[in-house]
Amino acid sequence: MNDQPLDADDPIQPDAPQRPGGSPDSGSAPAVVHAPEVAEVAAPVAAAPTDDRTAEIDDPWGSAFRRIMGGNLVMAILAIITSLIVGGILIAFTDERVQETSGYFFSRPADMLGAAWDAVFGAYSALFQGSILNLSRADAGFAQLIKPLTDTLNFATPLIAAGLGVALAFRVGLFNIGGRGQMLWAAAAAGWVGFSFDLPPVLHVLVAIAVGILAGAIWGGVAGAFKAYTGAHEVIVTIMLNFVALWFITWMLRTPGLLQNPGGNNPISPPMADTAVLPPIFGPPFSLHWGFVLSVAAVIFCSWLINRSNLGFQFRAVGFNANAALNAGMDVKRITLLAMLFSGGFMGLAGAQQVTGAVTTGFTSGIDAGIGFDAITVALLGGSTPWGTLFAGLLFGAFKAGGFRMQAAEGVPIDIILVVQSFIVLFIAAPPLVRAMFGLPQPGKKKSRRQRRDEAALAAATKTKGTQA
Repeated sequence: MNDQPLDADDPIQPDAPQRPGGSPDSGSAPAVVHAPEVAEVAAPVAAAPTDDRTAEIDDPWGSAFRRIMGGNLVMAILAIITSLIVGGILIAFTDERVQETSGYFFSRPADMLGAAWDAVFGAYSALFQGSILNLSRADAGFAQLIKPLTDTLNFATPLIAAGLGVALAFRVGLFNIGGRGQMLWAAAAAGWVGFSFDLPPVLHVLVAIAVGILAGAIWGGVAGAFKAYTGAHEVIVTIMLNFVALWFITWMLRTPGLLQNPGGNNPISPPMADTAVLPPIFGPPFSLHWGFVLSVAAVIFCSWLINRSNLGFQFRAVGFNANAALNAGMDVKRITLLAMLFSGGFMGLAGAQQVTGAVTTGFTSGIDAGIGFDAITVALLGGSTPWGTLFAGLLFGAFKAGGFRMQAAEGVPIDIILVVQSFIVLFIAAPPLVRAMFGLPQPGKKKSRRQRRDEAALAAATKTKGTQA
């Protein structure tokens, strides 16, 4: 009997009597069994990649369709179409002829349906002719034909500039709802330069606009400083600053020697000097001025700032994840302050355009004309992108230009346009509702190339800072 302990690789010893069948009581000795020299372990199977690009390889057309139908552009178009449908229903219900024929709808339904069609078609036809092409005046010449289009561009001019201010703040994770106050200070500053100084023609208007931009930037920077260094919510701060600006400017307009027109008691400023007025682009009978060119230039600059500059990358990084940007070594407080400065500057451009182009005979405390709040809708519809904001501003400019003709020609209340705009915001803010109504597929989880590049750069910056620490 071997008293040495058995190793795991030693053969099984047949010392004990074995029963037939290999049991311990069997007298037969089974064959010696050795442990395998090399363990056979199944190789691990590589897990299938979970990247969303796998779905594109398997079904490229379906993946492309889901991305297109779930994209911001399609959602914006469907939101506009849905809002126009809702507006058409309201137009039909408010039409007197439709209300009259609804009394005998079950006996003669065609009368009510025809009246509803005439009301909706007439209203939207007037909206088109008041904002794009005036086909009823085509025989009066080309100028009268395209004049509605120039009116649309004129109304869109401040909307585009103000929309850029809201869109830029959105990209940094901020909600600048203080457009009214920023525009008021910009209008007051630009107007003061416009009627108080005597400068050469081109220089005068440029200085007035520059001072207006600076005033709007400073007022936006005040909200940014509260947000960055005290943690105060920018929505509350900007709303309160709107009232501060409104009543302070109102007091200045009522005080002789400040902004009030000399020789009068009304809260209105003196008219702008001729050298401080933006000249028209085409001349009479068009009202479109060079402020539209400035708005387009602002779109180009904002696009470069957000997408091409180093500061724009920091804006996007903070908007994507402020904590990650802080870990990567970015000064989030400074970036927040700069974002509100730029946002207020774009709002200031809109306010300066109002006093140098739209209302040059003297402004009141209502010079903002609700543009500061309309800019929120424009930025939302434009997807918080500069070029999207441009096209959204043109659309809302068309609503403003065509709404007056729709009211005058068809008797449709101008409030219907406000309802349509409100529903656009509703549907833009609720994409699942639009997808459910139109049966659209859910958008894929694929991120854009810029988003993946920003995430990689932010991760690399965080890793570099961790290595240096």
